[in-house]
Amino acid sequence: MSPIVTVQDAVTAFADFMEPTDAELDAIEQEMPVILADIELLDTQIVTLDRSPTELDHQRIRRARRRALAARVALINRKSASMPGGAA
Repeated sequence: MSPIVTVQDAVTAFADFMEPTDAELDAIEQEMPVILADIELLDTQIVTLDRSPTELDHQRIRRARRRALAARVALINRKSASMPGGAA
């Protein structure tokens, strides 16, 4: 019986001692407004799953969609503004 080394590598690749790098943490921090806007959108959609949505529910969902879209646009604009040469 031969040992399966690839499984061992896969298990230790995600060991507890592995922490995210500073660059990964910075990327998460930059994307946090988008993440929070998506969570808000999901929360508003979840509320209407077990009942028929009212006009107020539709307004809340539209507002949450606009916020999520605005957060994505802001993130893309920040990333394109920081690119060398002003590429957009």
